[in-house]
Amino acid sequence: MKHRLYTCRTLLLIAISLMGYLLMSHNICAQVPPIGQWREHLNYQQTIQVVKGSQLYCATTKALFSIDDKNELTRYSKVTGLNDIGIRCIGWDAGTNQLVVAYNNSNLDLLKGSIVHNIRDIANSAIAGDKSIQQIFCNNGLAYLASGLGIIVTDLNRREIKDTWIIGNNGNQVKVNGFTLHNNFFYAATEEGLKTASTTVNNPANFSNWTLVSGTHQLPTGSIKNVIVANNNVIVQKGDSLFIQNGSNWQLLYHDSNWLIVSITAADNQLTVCQRTNTGAARVLLLNTNGTITRTIGASGIISLPLSAIVDNAQIWVADRFGGLSRTDNTTDRFIPNGPPGVAVGELASNGNITVATAGSVNDAWNYLFNRDGFYVLKDNAWSSRGFFNTPILDSVLDFITVAIDPRDQAIWAGSYGGGLVRFANDQFNIFKQFNSSLRAAIGDPGSTRVSGLTFDSKEQLWVANYGAPQNLSVRKRDNNWRSFSIPFTHSENAIAQLITDDLDQIWAISPKGNGLFCFNPGTDIDNLADDRWKYYRQGSGNGNLPSSNVFSIVKDRDGAVWVGTDRGIGIIRCPELAFSAAGCEAIQPIVQQDRFAGLLFRDEVVQCMAVDGANRKWVGTRNGLWLLSSNGEKIVYRFTAENSPLFSNDVRKLTIDPVTGELFIATSEGLCSFRSTATTPAETQNKVLVFPNPVPPGFNGTVAIRGLVDKALVKITELNGRLVYQTRSLGGQAVWDGRNYLGTKVASGVYLVLVRDDSGEERIATKIVMTANR
Repeated sequence: MKHRLYTCRTLLLIAISLMGYLLMSHNICAQVPPIGQWREHLNYQQTIQVVKGSQLYCATTKALFSIDDKNELTRYSKVTGLNDIGIRCIGWDAGTNQLVVAYNNSNLDLLKGSIVHNIRDIANSAIAGDKSIQQIFCNNGLAYLASGLGIIVTDLNRREIKDTWIIGNNGNQVKVNGFTLHNNFFYAATEEGLKTASTTVNNPANFSNWTLVSGTHQLPTGSIKNVIVANNNVIVQKGDSLFIQNGSNWQLLYHDSNWLIVSITAADNQLTVCQRTNTGAARVLLLNTNGTITRTIGASGIISLPLSAIVDNAQIWVADRFGGLSRTDNTTDRFIPNGPPGVAVGELASNGNITVATAGSVNDAWNYLFNRDGFYVLKDNAWSSRGFFNTPILDSVLDFITVAIDPRDQAIWAGSYGGGLVRFANDQFNIFKQFNSSLRAAIGDPGSTRVSGLTFDSKEQLWVANYGAPQNLSVRKRDNNWRSFSIPFTHSENAIAQLITDDLDQIWAISPKGNGLFCFNPGTDIDNLADDRWKYYRQGSGNGNLPSSNVFSIVKDRDGAVWVGTDRGIGIIRCPELAFSAAGCEAIQPIVQQDRFAGLLFRDEVVQCMAVDGANRKWVGTRNGLWLLSSNGEKIVYRFTAENSPLFSNDVRKLTIDPVTGELFIATSEGLCSFRSTATTPAETQNKVLVFPNPVPPGFNGTVAIRGLVDKALVKITELNGRLVYQTRSLGGQAVWDGRNYLGTKVASGVYLVLVRDDSGEERIATKIVMTANR
């Protein structure tokens, strides 16, 4: 399988003075993708390994990036052509000029230039045992994969698995931690000890051809963590000691009882040793093969848990679990492609100016997970973060699971499950708990103010779900005063979560743990409890007719209908204005057509999240992927899975849409990605129509976006003499054109008119499109 990779080369250089070092931070930012394309929002700060190949490659826990000799960064991920997410280790083969990428699930990618080849044999194998790949050693077109099974040999020219060597005692599987080759001998660092075999042996897959060295020749018995060759010497790591081969014997090369060894790597005629202590100190040593230390590198705030280090042209590169990739010579440079510094699985919000992602979550029992990562903000295509690690005021405010953006001043309101409600604006924080709001602690947990849902109504009042509190629904009015309400229906744990408001400013509240759904109408006077009305929706006819009382998500569409996602599919409340009438308004379960078959909408799916785009289509996230439905829910427009798209995981947790660009942000269990769809929020009037790109550059084969339209506007592309070239209707506020005429032929260079007709029937010239030559 081949994939072309595209690169983003916007480079941001920031100089920071830190602890006596000159720190240069190279931070590459991803741009908004073209229509129909994806982009990733991954954490590039958690680096795990660095290797030198045709350029320098650095693996992170989720993705990969490279640095060329001009310090330009290129990002590689599932979005740009890799076949998986979650990298375990990487290795470079100079013979074939390829990077070998091993994933946590034992899938393999071979990256050569801009081409990716996939080898899925190990991941798909039904063989029992631990298939995880611990280390990759490449030599002359072969990759020797140290794995939990043994040694898996991969032919990089033929792109296939060549052999598997099970070398444990008595032919059993044994975990191999490292592998190398020296002077016609294979060396394997295993949990049973160091083992060797001649490279001339006929069948290295036969365990009897391997000799256990540990316990002989002064090499202690027990597990060996790694084996490398440096300065023509074989060196093994046993625990926190290094031993070097001296003739037929082994002697202690290095040990420091105060320091734990994380990893070792050959470095020209030396080796790098990554170390840490139990008290949090960390350093990297440059060690001669006579045991002398020639250099010690430790940069506070940069090197905190070094996992891998190499030397290249006297520069030491360090991949740190929390500090990204750094380069040290006379100064320290830092390389971290921009992205959120963690996995965002909490609520998402976007208003066209910023996108906010919360990092926290709860488990199925709605218990704390003690996530300290706070929330992440995307603005001007760059991510920033606020949480325990960089904001002292949030030291006790954990598990941010919900968020809303204030329509008045763009302030971010973030709900902590246990730590109260946080307002963030102009770099200032305010925290609301019992002493300064109507929010209260959960019954039986007096130290826990649980905010589990947020929404603004049309009066710009903030409604707050206060999980577990006696009065578990609160509102912060425009005058900043608070009011709380008691839900008059019995529901376990006083559980209340995600909130929305409908077109009548009625509040709809999910009650988790199988409680169902509440609708609240506060009447004409929010302070007058006498005119309050409540409605309880559950499973079954006469009870609201939800598909299930186990509700996971809720959203209001552009027609005012309320869509309810449950563990048994979707129910649609099409007449919320009649919720409190004598006849009531029960949910319906629509029939969806797929191929030649029809059935209830997501009857067997857990609908975890939903979002409505500018054309009133519905994006639906489940544990089995992502769907786009037509506006009435009766047709599937797209279905994305981890297998047929760059989607990181089929476990889709949360969704939100940028109303200006139409970009759909998708929080999965493996990370955040986004897809730019064809629809945006429609304009109320067509006073400012924008075209992008314009002029259309030579060789452009993408989609031209015409934005700022009213919904379902008729759009015509014509030549200057009025001859029709193409015609379409807008989806929400945007129409798209692929630069071809109605016969499917690319149009010639020149100037084209965009004529728009709205619902009034008036047609006018909205703008012009310039098509440049050499298309």
